[in-house]
Amino acid sequence: MEKFTKAKKLQIFISNTDKFKNEPLYEVIIYAAKKFGLSGATAIKGTMGFGGSSEVTNLRFWEVTDKIPVVVQIIDKEEKIELFIKKIMPYFDKVEKGCMITIEDIEIVLNKIGGKKK
Repeated sequence: MEKFTKAKKLQIFISNTDKFKNEPLYEVIIYAAKKFGLSGATAIKGTMGFGGSSEVTNLRFWEVTDKIPVVVQIIDKEEKIELFIKKIMPYFDKVEKGCMITIEDIEIVLNKIGGKKK
């Protein structure tokens, strides 16, 4: 991503159990963002949360298969974020428990690009 101060943050709130063509939805979104040429994406797994269904989900260390919240965050220019949202909207057609997508204006204070390991 080139240096700039104004950007948009896309946040997608889903569950780790949401699927798209038998793949975890958060993984599908991350790979789609990379293929689309976005500057980066992060999937953050929550330890506890609830959404529109009002069902509280939490991560218990002894239960590996728990349903937990996941937030995918992507930061890039407004135009790229808006085009990407249009591309991924069909991914959410079969999400049963609900989801939410938000966009925020942000300012980038530091964007230090790291190098690849040799």
